[in-house]
Amino acid sequence: MDLLEAPTRRMVLTAGAALGGGLMFGWAPAGAQATPAKLGTYVRIAPDGIVTLVAHNPECGQGTKTSIPMLVAEELDVDWAQVRIEQAIADTAVYGRQVAGGSQATTLQYDAFRRIGAGARAMLVAAAAQGWGVDPASCTTAPGVVRHPASGRSQPYGALAAQAATMPAPDAATLTLKDPKAFAIIGKPHPGVDNRAIVEGRQAFGIDTVVPGMKYATYSKCPVPGGKPTGGDFAKAKTVRGVRDVFILEGDGDIGAGLIPGVAVVADSWWAAEKARRLIDISWDEGAAAGIDSAGLAARAAELLKAPPQRTIHATGDVDAALKAAKKTVTAEYDYPFIAHAPMEPMNCTAHVVGGKVEIWAPTQNPEPGRAQVAKVLGVAPADVTIRMTRCGGGFGRRLVNDFMAEAAAISKRAGVPVKLIWSREDDLRQSFYRAAGWHRFTAGLDAKGRVSGWRDQFVSFGEGETFKRSAAITPQQFPAGFVDDFARVSSVMPLRLDTGPLRAPSNNAFGFAFQSFIDELAHAAGADPVAFRVALLGPDRLVGDPKARDVWNSGRMRGVVEAVAKDAGWGRKLPPRSGLGIGFHFSHLGYVAHVVEAKVANDGAVSVVKVWSVADVGRQIVNPSGAINQMQGSVIDAIGSTLGQAITLERGRVVQGNFDSYPLPRIDQAPPVAVRFLLSDNNPTGLGEPAYPPLPPALCNAIFAATGVRVRSLPVDTALLRKV
Repeated sequence: MDLLEAPTRRMVLTAGAALGGGLMFGWAPAGAQATPAKLGTYVRIAPDGIVTLVAHNPECGQGTKTSIPMLVAEELDVDWAQVRIEQAIADTAVYGRQVAGGSQATTLQYDAFRRIGAGARAMLVAAAAQGWGVDPASCTTAPGVVRHPASGRSQPYGALAAQAATMPAPDAATLTLKDPKAFAIIGKPHPGVDNRAIVEGRQAFGIDTVVPGMKYATYSKCPVPGGKPTGGDFAKAKTVRGVRDVFILEGDGDIGAGLIPGVAVVADSWWAAEKARRLIDISWDEGAAAGIDSAGLAARAAELLKAPPQRTIHATGDVDAALKAAKKTVTAEYDYPFIAHAPMEPMNCTAHVVGGKVEIWAPTQNPEPGRAQVAKVLGVAPADVTIRMTRCGGGFGRRLVNDFMAEAAAISKRAGVPVKLIWSREDDLRQSFYRAAGWHRFTAGLDAKGRVSGWRDQFVSFGEGETFKRSAAITPQQFPAGFVDDFARVSSVMPLRLDTGPLRAPSNNAFGFAFQSFIDELAHAAGADPVAFRVALLGPDRLVGDPKARDVWNSGRMRGVVEAVAKDAGWGRKLPPRSGLGIGFHFSHLGYVAHVVEAKVANDGAVSVVKVWSVADVGRQIVNPSGAINQMQGSVIDAIGSTLGQAITLERGRVVQGNFDSYPLPRIDQAPPVAVRFLLSDNNPTGLGEPAYPPLPPALCNAIFAATGVRVRSLPVDTALLRKV
């Protein structure tokens, strides 16, 4: 059950006494028999007044370990300096949904966690009122204190906590929440609760885990997806000092729910395991995927773009008639490559399997499927798998899949000792799942007034029949569907053995580039200003799409961020030679974001981003401005890196790129100033981890066009095409 789907209807607030005295408070499923050990506790108030708030979501740098407890602390009415944050273990029976993905934390938890704080505060007030023999309505609170203004009496929360634990928990739906004008914590910038520990090197990420008796492991898998080991010469590897064992794990080949076959090395240190691994001569059955390469996939995509599409995804009006009647038609093909997540902390997991029980320490974004995966691989009950979530050194969607967790558990079971498995950087880039590559052939018509009169998008992706591969699909309502009366989106797919999956703003990160770049082409073909052209395309304020779907658009909110960012950037101002401004906008994960990029292109074709202006509308409240700005800036820098230099390519079924020399991440001197502004609108607060990414690639490519007159239709940017001749 999703704890936060409708907390006031499906959940009840619960309370009890904490160990050592004090108050424990949280949610429990409606009708459940709550016990002190299973209260779903998020709040503990100790006798000394220290408030411990439990962060139940995985923390991957998105800031929820700070922002969600801020919601509780605000309504509880405590001094943030008196708050301590504790990371929860993975336990959906207690905490409900525990996922870092989809930019859902604020969307699902804003109201629910404010009610947790308000409920605990109400119980403290009730305890004080009972002791004073007064009406609770006559009492107020100040940070950490209950007051009775009429008599001048007051008591600190710590002194009331034990008595409050005996009071009945309130009905969450009846609680009165603070007027936002009275917020003292929400809306104020707060540094991440782990920031100092990270800077000082004290923060424990998954890769830092150490348990008694632990050994280290590496795991070699076939370089071709779907392949498996058939044998090998392990003699040299076993001579390396510190190596304890080398063995094959058969596996079942399922990255998302099972175990990929491979060869494990267990040693006293990771370096010993890695050294031994390089000495193994492994024989592989590479399977059918050994014949695929990037050039072949691109050639097949080109054939499919010329052929009749396999199916229609979305169609309105009569696009053929509209294109035939158009004053001008524009056709262009866009493509983008596979890309990898490349988090700074490679995949790792520490596992201890003993007596049918499994203990896991893992930097995972999605622990519950990992529990099921480990249980399946080892043949144990899910209840016998304990997962301790560590801080993640980046995720971006990669850690939603727990293949590394299954590998560590299987190696530990075979070795009979606790094992820490650490992937190398090469493993991380070559044994992953990837943002799907894709191809689009756009044809659009412009009428005599330069308005879009018809649009066809022929999309080529991966899949079988009418089923797309994971994170390779396009939705019927993807922009500009609903904004052009005569519109068709058609598709063809081809099979692929490479694993694909969600990467920061899944699919949208590629669609933003393709659609917003082509819109820029249309604006120039129409002789229109790119900002004015977009505003006209968005049209009047309205909702576009299925109200029940996540991709329903509010055109007015999008127009607002477009106009605001253009103003912030000084759109239309004169720039030096070979410099230009470009704009892009996109809606995803319930967020409306627009960027303007100022870029400069050197005579040798090198691109530098001078500055980025960013405006977002994610609702009426920014919980933690410090974290929100960080998310916007991080998305921008991440997207600059993918636009200018990142691609995963295949040769003989193998991923070519293996480290940052061939898959470059942005360096500090490539990170431009990013000016961030938020437009507050009367809408529920939503997330920010992903919606800022998709508009950046087109904004940058459109700036390159403005600087050079060269249109970028393929990623990453080929700087050879930008050289001044």
